[in-house]
Amino acid sequence: MMTKLNVASIFVLDKDEALEFYAGRLGLEKSNDVQQGSYRWLTVRVPGGDTEIRLEQPGPPLHDEATAEQLRELIAKGALNGLVLNTDDIHGLYESLKASGFTDFTQEPIRHFYGTDMGLRDPSGNAIRILQQ
Repeated sequence: MMTKLNVASIFVLDKDEALEFYAGRLGLEKSNDVQQGSYRWLTVRVPGGDTEIRLEQPGPPLHDEATAEQLRELIAKGALNGLVLNTDDIHGLYESLKASGFTDFTQEPIRHFYGTDMGLRDPSGNAIRILQQ
């Protein structure tokens, strides 16, 4: 029987740029950064959380070059999976991101029946929703 989700993955175009965004701007913490030969296992997580988000670049050893190029094109278009993160202060986070010069919002915070959420894109083009319930 399964007991928990340990790691979920998101494709990024540049691991260092993604790490700076997720840890530096959004406030997630770097969980693992391990080099094994030419492969880099890089994960972030919500501070104090258990589930890690693997920041994965298309390419070897997972993909041949033709597949990696197709994936890079889809990532840049925002056509692949994204993330939904929770916050306890969506308006504060929104203002903090704006003040830091971040401009890639897809939606300002809007109140819905389930809470208030906003949309943005990471530097690779992935869609991110942030929700305050």
